[in-house]
Amino acid sequence: MNEVRQDNGVQASGSSLKKVVLASNNAGKLREFAALLGAAGIELIAQGELNVPEAQEPHPTFVENALTKARHAAKLTGLPALADDSGLCVRALRGAPGVYSARYAQLAGGEKSDAANNARLVAALQGESDRRGYYYCVLALVRHADDPEPLIAEGRWHGEILDAPRGEQGFGYDPYFFLPSLNASAAELAPAVKNASSHRAIALRQLLARLTEEA
Repeated sequence: MNEVRQDNGVQASGSSLKKVVLASNNAGKLREFAALLGAAGIELIAQGELNVPEAQEPHPTFVENALTKARHAAKLTGLPALADDSGLCVRALRGAPGVYSARYAQLAGGEKSDAANNARLVAALQGESDRRGYYYCVLALVRHADDPEPLIAEGRWHGEILDAPRGEQGFGYDPYFFLPSLNASAAELAPAVKNASSHRAIALRQLLARLTEEA
């Protein structure tokens, strides 16, 4: 089996998957996944391009939400589907925002936006000395809607939460997520650097390794 290591650390393999629908309309996620999967020879199509509405995410765990979204997109398109459920988990907040990361402020009566989410996070951490947290990602890939053996992968990206934003790249909590090993926030990283080290990159390498085993 021929295997090629790309600059971003993702291994391309002889996977039979050539076209996959991404069960998300998040432009930032689409950019990251398209770059990572493109290196493995897999074409990624956003579900919005196929008129697939967003699925509900009613579950308390990342893996259940990821599977729900993947099966939803596969059922409506007839294509293999990839979904992620990811979020920021902060130790001092007992894992919050967690699965509610995208609507953290909304749950407290605020608007659904990155700015509002970050403002609530900073407020919640006022007076806390423990600033440790990590981005967590679960990927679920189904070959068809009723796939009994979905491929599941996960990744964690450890860092610390800042009181003030740094950087203009990325999205979500990236300006407030500081990486001591890189002496930069996630929003200060060039896309290529982030794609090589993020929670999604870690999970995707794991997923592609599973696909390599099946090829």
